[in-house]
Amino acid sequence: MGVVRVSPELGLAFDPMKGIVAEQRPDAVQYGLDGLYPRVERLDRIADDLINQLEPDAELMESYANRGKASYIGGLYTNIWMGFIIGLVISFVLLISTLFAKPEGIALINTALHGGA
Repeated sequence: MGVVRVSPELGLAFDPMKGIVAEQRPDAVQYGLDGLYPRVERLDRIADDLINQLEPDAELMESYANRGKASYIGGLYTNIWMGFIIGLVISFVLLISTLFAKPEGIALINTALHGGA
């Protein structure tokens, strides 16, 4: 916001942000920052959105409405499937290791591979 010139002849100006009447001086420069406020507010919203990305159920700024739990549900289904696949691999390794631990198991694998001959 700018200043209001009370008396140009005496060099007095009123600053409405501070509420004071002061003398205008040629060595003091005052910048108007009114154009920067919307940009700073937008950067503040972007920073809040970056923090919201760390939470799985937070609404994001550029997403569709009611998509807050999409990351949470997607992560849940991914973890279920990955746990199922890892469980199958571990159970297969345990099955094969128990078959190779005994001579009967090795004979069973040989008969399965050679077609019962």
